[in-house]
Amino acid sequence: MGPSLLFLLLLGLLSSAGSLPPPRTSFLLGAPSRPLALFGPPDVLNASSLLLSGDGATLYVGARDAVLSLDVSQSDVIRLKKKVEWRPTQSETDSCQSKGRDAAVDCPNFVGVVQMMNSSHLYVCGSFAFSPKDAFIDAESFLMERRVDGRAKARCPHSPVQRSAAISVDGELFTATTTDFRGVEPQISRHFSQDGRPDVSQDSSVRLLEEPVFVGSSSDPSQKKLYFFFTEVGKEFSFMDEVRIPRVAQVCKDDVGGQRTLQNKWTSFSKAPLLCQVPKQLPFNVVQDVFTLRPPEGGNASETLFYGVFTSQWSSGPESAVCVFRLQDVRAAFSGSYRTFDMETHQLSSLLGKASNLGQCGLDSASDLDLAQVKKSFLTSGSITGDPIVVSGGHQYSRVAAMRTRAASGDQYTVLFLLTESGRIHKVALLDRGPRVVEEIQVFTQPQLVKSLVLSSSKGVLYVGTSEGVTAVPVARCSVYTRCSQCVLARDPLCGWSRTGSACTGLDGRHHDIAQDLKGGNVGETCGGETTTPQVTEVVVHLNEAVRLRCLKPSNLATLTWTSPGFKSLPEELFIPSADGGLIFFAAAATFGSYRCEAEEDGYREVVASYVVQQVAAPDLRRDARSGKETPEIARVQESFYGELVAVSSLLAVCVVALALGGLAAWRRRKAGLEARRLVGPEDGGRTNGCTESVPSLSRPEDAGAVTEPRGRSVAQEAAQQM
Repeated sequence: MGPSLLFLLLLGLLSSAGSLPPPRTSFLLGAPSRPLALFGPPDVLNASSLLLSGDGATLYVGARDAVLSLDVSQSDVIRLKKKVEWRPTQSETDSCQSKGRDAAVDCPNFVGVVQMMNSSHLYVCGSFAFSPKDAFIDAESFLMERRVDGRAKARCPHSPVQRSAAISVDGELFTATTTDFRGVEPQISRHFSQDGRPDVSQDSSVRLLEEPVFVGSSSDPSQKKLYFFFTEVGKEFSFMDEVRIPRVAQVCKDDVGGQRTLQNKWTSFSKAPLLCQVPKQLPFNVVQDVFTLRPPEGGNASETLFYGVFTSQWSSGPESAVCVFRLQDVRAAFSGSYRTFDMETHQLSSLLGKASNLGQCGLDSASDLDLAQVKKSFLTSGSITGDPIVVSGGHQYSRVAAMRTRAASGDQYTVLFLLTESGRIHKVALLDRGPRVVEEIQVFTQPQLVKSLVLSSSKGVLYVGTSEGVTAVPVARCSVYTRCSQCVLARDPLCGWSRTGSACTGLDGRHHDIAQDLKGGNVGETCGGETTTPQVTEVVVHLNEAVRLRCLKPSNLATLTWTSPGFKSLPEELFIPSADGGLIFFAAAATFGSYRCEAEEDGYREVVASYVVQQVAAPDLRRDARSGKETPEIARVQESFYGELVAVSSLLAVCVVALALGGLAAWRRRKAGLEARRLVGPEDGGRTNGCTESVPSLSRPEDAGAVTEPRGRSVAQEAAQQM
């Protein structure tokens, strides 16, 4: 980091952005309470650009190697009407690959521009294997009418990942893109000019744009001007590190260039810095997306608002801000003072006074001297300052859409839809007390690049284009709130509690019977003292068994509290609150009893769960409540228990008798052996009495062997021989 930028950081007192409150309610992908309509057949990839028809019934999609027409007349269903295949040939793909591009990633045709040129034809332009091509499509038959004029390279970028901007007005196409293979030559141009006017583009003699990244475009019909939003390198700063600056460029719709100077070039081109800054912090200096919110029908065009999503090049983590800019401030900036470019020093300096011809339309007859001044004075001196309405220190938003709605009170509110880097939609209501994330909706299973976001306020649907297809997200699902308290606490400007229907519903122009409090969320007054008593759940457990009581938060902003009549406050040594709001403890004499889980949000408390924890009763204590006798089931259990006890006792007695008899027999054998030994005297020469020869000794094994060994003759045989 260069010393100049470090000095800027110190002066800016850079600190982490303020944290936006967490979403009140979160819905995972596929949640039945927040259904989404998904159009994602396997052969449809990379919905790069979306365009909604004027009647809101058809959605045109520029995808990979195809252009689609989708039926979105029903908000909960997306159907394919027609499809035009538009892919490079094999030779075109090979040529793209030979230039160092990946055949699968870079060389298909990614259709990045889809514009309705008139009531009958669409204009489409695609990267087409890094050699852009464009065409017209008949909207009715959806047949392609090719154009080959060699100008497509100035209408959409070569690279599928490079952003561009395009807008059609009165049959003319205005684009902001890069025009070369490497993507380093930016150009803002008008094409298909009407009434015999020539097409116009930027003057190349002066570097009007410095590495811009275009993110959006808009029109000012009352003054016949076009605006393009982008971020570029700020050459007006002399820092060692490149500083990115968000800008808006202006051109006049009917500009035809000068007569000699600036022929077929913009005489109305000028640009102004955008400032999105929180006090005592560095600016958010990279614009990611801009949405134009026009005034209600019959309103003044100067009340048009531009909502921009900004990030910071100095951020170490995900943080972003949404700033709102007013069209009247944009007009004032381009009508004010300018800086001029010195051709010799290549530096910008402020012009003294105000030049009447800078940033103005109708200079086709201006003098060469005046146009020479226009060529080098294209940057305004002042910035267009926006109001930071949303600042998030935990999310990096990439896309924004906005809508107005009228609440039950008659007041008008703005609702933003912000796309996070993790593939979720944050629905943010801009309330008097500040922004509130009413809900968070998961749109994708995995984070992915989103290239297009289209909002239909009249249909109440947000369309999101991704690499997997198109997803339709309803702007509200009021029926998810089943009680008046939750409907009011949501403080969703699009939802209110119908007193006659006893349901949370969309306003749909009705206000007389709708209960809604967006300012304070006062449930007591709005819902008329609604009370809820949850059903008591009995929990029967054994002594010393672990008990887990569940309690679900009615919202992410609610605070849960467990209470029990047996304790003034639940002691930490006995009770453990779980991360999901539950309560864990061991069943003991002190912990049996009733428990209640209460939720508190915005001062409103309600019981959301109630339990009674009881000990399992012993079998011999369970008796019939009416007769006082043991129930048949208990009697059968006791009879079986006694039978088993008798059987075990009998078996034990048999074993004891067997052991006693065995011991007696062993004792008698031992006694007989001792007596036999006493019958043998010294004069017998160690011979035993004949009647004891068959009795073995119980003393030692070797003695037993000696006793049972056969002898040659018995005593009776010797006596007979002597006779």
